Amino acid sequence: MNGTERKNIRPGIKVKIVQKQHQKTGQLTEGIVKDILTNSAIHHRGIKVRLENGIIGRVQEIL
Repeated sequence: MNGTERKNIRPGIKVKIVQKQHQKTGQLTEGIVKDILTNSAIHHRGIKVRLENGIIGRVQEIL
């Protein structure tokens, strides 16, 4: 599924995100979505979320 569309993401699903400091390397972090931080329906770099462990980043993959 596509991480650039808000309709595909909801709290409780497992995703892989890229944190701002890892955008150049592309290192992904896996976790469970706690909050959706992007208000728009689509974002070309990925919808910004907060994971249950507090890490914030943009969704790259929905697992």
